[in-house]
This record gives sequence, structure tokens and C-alpha cells, in this order.
Amino acid sequence: MNSIPLDQIQTANPSSSLSPKPGVLVEPQALEALAAPLGKTAKLRVRQVRNWILQRGVLEFDQMTDLPAPFRAELKGKMVPLSSLVANRQVSSDETEKLLVRLSGEREIECVLMREEKRRTACVSTQVGCGMGCVFCASGMFGVTRNLQAGEILEQLIHVRSRLKPDERLSHIVVMGMGEPMANLGNLLSALEIACHPQGLGLSARHVTISTVGLPDRMRELADAGKKYHLAVSLHAPDEGLRTHLMPTNSKTGIQNILEAADYFFEKTGRQVTFEYILLAGLNDGPRQAEQLGSLLSHRKGHVNLIPFNPVPELEFRRPLPDAVRQFREILDSFGVSSTVRKRKGADISAACGQLRREALIGAPVGPSPAP
Repeated sequence: MNSIPLDQIQTANPSSSLSPKPGVLVEPQALEALAAPLGKTAKLRVRQVRNWILQRGVLEFDQMTDLPAPFRAELKGKMVPLSSLVANRQVSSDETEKLLVRLSGEREIECVLMREEKRRTACVSTQVGCGMGCVFCASGMFGVTRNLQAGEILEQLIHVRSRLKPDERLSHIVVMGMGEPMANLGNLLSALEIACHPQGLGLSARHVTISTVGLPDRMRELADAGKKYHLAVSLHAPDEGLRTHLMPTNSKTGIQNILEAADYFFEKTGRQVTFEYILLAGLNDGPRQAEQLGSLLSHRKGHVNLIPFNPVPELEFRRPLPDAVRQFREILDSFGVSSTVRKRKGADISAACGQLRREALIGAPVGPSPAP
């Protein structure tokens, strides 16, 4: 598939205004309007500004030295490179970094930098909060406020990239932060188009994974988009009653419809679907649930990612015992279903999605990271 020219990718609703000084990525039409009086060189100057931010990581207009000085001065007076800022940061002993990002309008979201061997992965959010109502998730405890603009999703990647060491490079994206990605699919796809564009962040589409609670129509839409992204479906229960208890959206979708949409994704893209399964002690981590899950997936091309629950103070759910996790995986293996147990990252910080924002919203003390 041919790549869309970078300057033709839409990253914002032209009618939106998020800041007295608009951000270059969130409101690209403001940059274009500012450059318009330059005449024939206007498009060149727009490309140069975006190049400095996206490819070079330069976030000061004064440092964009190939721009005319008067234009730099006008940019500095009327725009900002990024419309958001990192309001807080926590760093784990395993070098996982969680960022609390404050958007214009004072709303807050989270993104994470994960380091593992040679991988440097950004986990990004797609909404302020989440409206899916999953009972075990900190992200949805305060509901959903709004979708993020494509530029706001891109800005998270830039904030994460700025935390990299000189010898590190951002290599992967997982869309598993706050919000339901499929509920904001248009803006997400616009952001990823730029993230994976040679003149954008230059990442590989094969290194992008999009997670969903399971919205079948949107899963099919993603499949039809013809991209090389991976799909991860949050299943978390093998029967309708338990899944609806844990994930209320299941009452409108149903497991079978979700699995059929996952099958469609595989047929259209040839890319194996990952089924995420959070293990909650005494609730969905028993042999019976493992057998039900194995039966559901035994004839499908997919992989199960087992995730021992990451405790949240206000929630009553508990992390499963290691023996229960091992037995669950052994049962899946007996059905011929491949699985892995997700490594626990950021265990000594607010690692579960939404926890850092939750602490900020309820006024709990969130100390600055001790790391430099």
C-alpha cells in the first residue's frame, strides 16, 4: 500500500481549539494559516516545523535554525510545539517509566515507556478516561470525558521518546493505555499513519499493537483498513455470564461475535490475534475457566497473553497465586493453545493503567520520580 503524503494526513478537527496557543500537531491548520503569508515557501516551512518536532525531537522554535528568524519569532508568539506537558513521572526499578500527561484544558492521561532487552515500547492512551466500565480497571473509575485528537496521541509518543537515552530508539507501540482504542479509531489511525510514516516518527507498522475490549464492527473496520498492525482482544472470561459481569459491554456484543470478528481480522490480514486474559484470583483463574477458554480457542489461530492482576487500592480483586497461573497455562497447552504470562513491569510504581491519574484526581500523594 502506498504511503499517504505526510502533509495530507489529518490530525485534528479544524473546529477544535484546545489552547490559547495551538499546538503544531494537535492543530496543524493553525500552523498552515500562520505560514500562508510566506507564499510559495509556506508548505516548505510547515514541513520543516513538523520535521523538527517529529523526526529530530526539537521542541523549541528558537532551535529550528533553517526557518527564517521572523517566522520563528511569530511561531514562538502564537504557537507551541506541543499542547501537552508531563505533569508527573514515576520510574520503576526495572526502568519502566509512567508519565502523567496534562492536556490543554487541564485534563490528564497516562503513557508508559517500557524497556525490555532491545525493545523500547510506548504504551499510549486514546481517551481521557474510559467508558467501557470494566470492573477491574482503574482507567474507567471516573468514566470517559472525551476522545483524544490524533495530535494528542502523537504527543504521547514524543513525550515517551524524550525519555530515551542517547543509545536508545523507540521501536514499538502498544495502544493499551487509557480508553477504548476502537471507540476512537479514526483519530488513532491518523496518529499511527504519521507515527509509521518515513517523514513522521518512522516506526514500523508491524511493531504496533492495538488492544480492544471487543467491538466487532470496529475490529472489522480495522481489518479492512489494510494496515499491518497487530490486534489484541481483551477476553478475560470464557463464558457470557462472567464476562458480562467483568466487562459490561459484553451484554451488547457477546463472546461469539467478538471471536468471529477476530477470525475475520486474521482472514483479512493474515496476522495472528492475541487474546488478553487478566487472571483474577478465585474468579476466572480456575481449571474450569482454563478448559472453557481452551475449548473456545483450540481451533483458532491465536495466542493467549495471561496477565496476573495488578492490584488497585479501591478494588477488591486479588492477584492469583503462581501455582494457579502455572496450572491455567498447562491446561491451555493441553488444548493446543499457545500462551505466555506477561512479565510484570513497573511493579514498584503505579503500574496498572489509570492508577497515576487516579491518584492525581483523588488527591493522593504522587511523589516525583527519584530518577534524574
